[in-house]
Amino acid sequence: MSGLLALEIERLLNAAFAPTRLAVINDSARHSGHAGDDGSGESHFTIEIESTAFAGLSRLERQRRINHALGDIPGQRVHALAIKARAPGE
Repeated sequence: MSGLLALEIERLLNAAFAPTRLAVINDSARHSGHAGDDGSGESHFTIEIESTAFAGLSRLERQRRINHALGDIPGQRVHALAIKARAPGE
C-alpha cells in the first residue's frame, strides 16, 4: 500500500505531465537509520516517469520541471528524490 506522500507525488505528477508511464518507488526502508531518515517511512523516493512533455528537454530541465511540479516536497518533506525522466521512445 502506498503512503500518503507517495500518493500525493503521483497525483501532482499525473496532473502536471499526463505521463504515459509513472512509478513512484519508496526507497525509505533501504535508508532506515541513515541521514535524512525521519522515521516516517517516506523520506527517500525514486520517480520513473515518461511523458511527451519531456521531449526535447535536457535531463536538468526535466528534473527542474518535476521539482517545480512537486512544490515543497523535494528537500523539505522528502530527504532524497531520484528522478528518471524520459520522453516516449527514449
